[in-house]
Amino acid sequence: MPSTVTSRRRQLGNEIRRARTSAGMTQQEVAALLGCGQGKINKIEMGSVSVKLADLRQMLDVFKVGSPERDMMLELARSGSQRGQWSGYRSAIPQWFRTFTDLEPAASEILSWHGERIPGPLQSEHYMLKQFSEARAADITGLVRNRRDRREVFEQKRPPYYRFILGEAALRRMPGGPDPSVALDQVQYLLELSEKYPRTYIHLLPFDAKLPHVPNDFTIMRFSDGTQDFVFVEHVAGGLNIDDERDFELFVDAWDRLRGSALETGDTTAFLTELSEQLRARLPF
Repeated sequence: MPSTVTSRRRQLGNEIRRARTSAGMTQQEVAALLGCGQGKINKIEMGSVSVKLADLRQMLDVFKVGSPERDMMLELARSGSQRGQWSGYRSAIPQWFRTFTDLEPAASEILSWHGERIPGPLQSEHYMLKQFSEARAADITGLVRNRRDRREVFEQKRPPYYRFILGEAALRRMPGGPDPSVALDQVQYLLELSEKYPRTYIHLLPFDAKLPHVPNDFTIMRFSDGTQDFVFVEHVAGGLNIDDERDFELFVDAWDRLRGSALETGDTTAFLTELSEQLRARLPF
């Protein structure tokens, strides 16, 4: 999988935490060593901020980390301190969503559940434009370009296994209200994606699925490069990354329940094909 600035920072943070605990030191002790607050050490280990090479070398000396681990961690620090990736049209991406979008191409597997709306990578351009215009977004062009960029995750040499579960309501509820032209364009785009990309799986959760309830939308991200797995949950005020092991497993269990009630890919294709015919019949001519 391709590495990104964020994935390298998170990988380095995991390695620093592992080396610190192996050395029997607390975050407070490391903070006293570097002359900073414990909060900064926590942010370094979480991968939310970069670490200065001088500080890292001091930590590695105290942790007694030898080669080749030392060389690997120093290289991660150098490559994880790049700046400027959020300039230009990418600056339209909100701060709370940047970790997710930067790590998306580096994941080995992504499990996404959306009950009421189409997630970004699956949106057709017609759907995007309608959504952003209805929301009266200030920079529609920048937002559309960013969303197109996210589609590149499907085009990678070895893309992640991207598995989507969509609630039937996501196909019935269009931005701004009922619009058969937007819905048809979106359904046809989903059919094209399923056919074109063998590592992309779309499963429909129909209204008559036998579940006691459905959870809020969430996305599980797994990595094979040392980056810590986490769950992303979006809400009206931003987004939340959850990487606590016990909480993570709760989301995995929720995903498994949804997947057990959702249609298989072949049945999903049949559903989408029939829906596209119904929508085409509703178009005004």
